[in-house]
Amino acid sequence: MNTTIEAPARAPAHPNLILAICCLSLLMVAMDATIVNVALPAIRQDLGASISGLQWVIDAYTMVVASLLMLAGSMADRFGRRRVFQSGMALFMLGSLLCSVAPNIHGLSAFRVVQALGATMLNPVAMSIIANTFHEPKERARAIGIWGAVAGISMALGPVIGGALTQSIGWRSIFWVNLPVGAAAMLLAARYIPESRAPKPRRVDPIGQLLVFTILATVTYAVIEGPHAGWGSTTIVGLFAAAALALVALLVYEPRRHEPLIDVRFFRSAPFSSATLIAVCSFSAFSGFLFLNALYLQGVRGLSAFHTGLCTLPLALATILCSPFSGRLVGAYGTRPSLLAAGTATIVSALIMTQLTATTPLPLLLLTYVIFGIGFGMVNAPITNTAVSGMPKAQAGLAAAVASTSRQIGASLGVALAGTIVGTHMHDGFAQASHPFWWLMTGGGVTILLLAWLSNTGWARDTTRHAAHLLEEAPTGAPA
Repeated sequence: MNTTIEAPARAPAHPNLILAICCLSLLMVAMDATIVNVALPAIRQDLGASISGLQWVIDAYTMVVASLLMLAGSMADRFGRRRVFQSGMALFMLGSLLCSVAPNIHGLSAFRVVQALGATMLNPVAMSIIANTFHEPKERARAIGIWGAVAGISMALGPVIGGALTQSIGWRSIFWVNLPVGAAAMLLAARYIPESRAPKPRRVDPIGQLLVFTILATVTYAVIEGPHAGWGSTTIVGLFAAAALALVALLVYEPRRHEPLIDVRFFRSAPFSSATLIAVCSFSAFSGFLFLNALYLQGVRGLSAFHTGLCTLPLALATILCSPFSGRLVGAYGTRPSLLAAGTATIVSALIMTQLTATTPLPLLLLTYVIFGIGFGMVNAPITNTAVSGMPKAQAGLAAAVASTSRQIGASLGVALAGTIVGTHMHDGFAQASHPFWWLMTGGGVTILLLAWLSNTGWARDTTRHAAHLLEEAPTGAPA
């Protein structure tokens, strides 16, 4: 899939320059996933939104990105990676501009979908470009480590920048940031990134794509709207049933395709399966943490958007420091040390938050943010490294797309669960209503610890070699 055909007339650029351009798009997209959180109270007041409306502002974006990431990778292989990358950038910038003029909460959610459509054409395509730019395993691992570090740093900086912009200019300005960054990335890509495509691109899998979207959309809608419609209502029960049926259909249909959207043979690798589950757990915790944190600091503690952003600065700094350190640690000692640190920090910070009250001392909160930032900073590099390590080079882009999809699924679930849990227990007060989510986050940290051990055993490494061997063989499914 990732064999490269380059335009002969274009002079080759330095690989690190291509990596920097790809990371520029990641900086914009990853930051946008979190920059909105700190502006949620201002959006709620300005547009008269409910908690569920705010959930949709976040999840309309992450759900679409999660659903379409792998389709975008196939499009890039077929039509050209640089062309799809630039098209995605243009669409993302258009969505950002529309979000900045949204007249109501429904319009804002709809324009976030436009943003998401552009975002799906950026990260997986950029990762595919990187995988084909760095050919030596050690250099590719270094590039992937930098990529993972940029992802963590960007998501951590989002609330800080969002708070400053919301307080000084207004919440609409958080979407303006994307315009100059996107324009710079488009121009640099046109100048320095050579066009490439796969000689035999994967065929589009419309049925698989529809099933994936059905699963994510029905689960997300059911979790967000369950408290309002009633968990036992025909609508909510029907949505969960539809999600279960779509999942069964996906598992039955995909192995029968010659070129499936999701090659289930990836999941025969225990480290790969562990990486996807770790991504879901860690990004659920992160997105839910940011969502509740913004509402708590501004709604309960009465802080401004700017001071809310400042309060998250310790989290951002911890993530910035730990993300590149984790990348070097993974390169030198493997993924286990980083994952053990990430799981432990997640557990400790979540346990502190289970005691949250309206008067929790601010220094204790800031310490909790630092600990959580350490955990989140340590987890990104091992997720990406585990997903692509040991897999055939031709499958690197697809493996990275699955890992990215897992991150977005986790982000969607985290916001959906956090908002629903708080909404269900709001009669206890916001701080107390959030306690069940922090306990859920504790369980996620325990899961990361267990998978850190499991994914680094000799048995796990054997499953990766077996999965790679299967992936190098011709697909066994009947052509579809």
